[in-house]
Amino acid sequence: MSAEGTPSVGAPATRRDGQERAPLVSARGLVKAFPVRGGAFGQVVGHVRAVDGVDLDIFPGEVLGLVGESGCGKSTLGRLLLGLLPADEGTVLFDGVDVGRARGRELAALRRQMQIVFQDPYSSLDPRATIGDSIAEGLRAHGVPRARREQKVREALELVGLEADHARRYPHQFSGGQRQRVGIARALAVEPRFLVADEPVSALDVSIQSQILNLLRDLQEQLDFTLVFVAHDLAVVEHLCDRVAVMYLGRVVELGTRDQVFGAPLHPYTEALLSAIPVPDPDRPRRRVRLSGEMPSPLHPPSGCRFHTRCPIAVEGVCDTEVPALLPGDDPGHVAECHLRTGAHRDLDPGRAPAAPDA
Repeated sequence: MSAEGTPSVGAPATRRDGQERAPLVSARGLVKAFPVRGGAFGQVVGHVRAVDGVDLDIFPGEVLGLVGESGCGKSTLGRLLLGLLPADEGTVLFDGVDVGRARGRELAALRRQMQIVFQDPYSSLDPRATIGDSIAEGLRAHGVPRARREQKVREALELVGLEADHARRYPHQFSGGQRQRVGIARALAVEPRFLVADEPVSALDVSIQSQILNLLRDLQEQLDFTLVFVAHDLAVVEHLCDRVAVMYLGRVVELGTRDQVFGAPLHPYTEALLSAIPVPDPDRPRRRVRLSGEMPSPLHPPSGCRFHTRCPIAVEGVCDTEVPALLPGDDPGHVAECHLRTGAHRDLDPGRAPAAPDA
């Protein structure tokens, strides 16, 4: 059960150690819309619903991958979970505390327990401040004494594979990978329980990405914090995450364990994403699912299932008119928004999406 007393969304019943668990973070009905302005006077001409009715439970000590195409709302959702953006509708509970309503000391306590690692390691650091000052900023905000701050800065740098003497240097004196290590050190210096990493390797060279991914995984296992890893690269998510949430046009369309999502995807969109992952073995057979058209504008999303305009198995009169719910498939904890795979219209399912041979 979730912290609200409602069934957990796509949740395995037990932790990896076999004990029952409750969510650390529980989101219900999250909506976030941004105004679109136009005309000579910049009046509001519409709203983009970047996140549109998301329910999600995140459990202590797990790594949840949040994936989807650019513009699907995954970064916005990450910020909503942290309370960095106010939700237009819905609630986020952190260990039973309503993040949106927290004020004063309660909010300050939440801020220390919830941290973020940004995508661009250079723009997220003040170029005029030393690395040590940047890492100590959060500690100073939470009233940690100076002597203790200096000790924590040294410990944080060593934790991410840098030297304590690096605290006196400036961001421009580091490589991209080293700056991202600094960003991770800054987030972990306050000892958070919940961390959102917003595409932390997308701006790095491929040769450096694996080092940062391995560092994150090692630190997560060592410190036992809960991690939401935002990415568009499914191969990266498979390497790092315990569970995977797939987003499309502001909604979570599939959620399950790594083995469930990668081994037996329920949603046709997930199938298409997985089929695009390069296979290093040229002799290994591969089914390629090709989608027609482009992602619709989030300003004017399609009616019914939002994926039906590109879906190779969509059924007219069902997928284009009825909004699907996030419902379970055959495996516990594996849910998807698909009328034909999890809903009341399974008898209309023509089977897995047809494969197209690679060119």
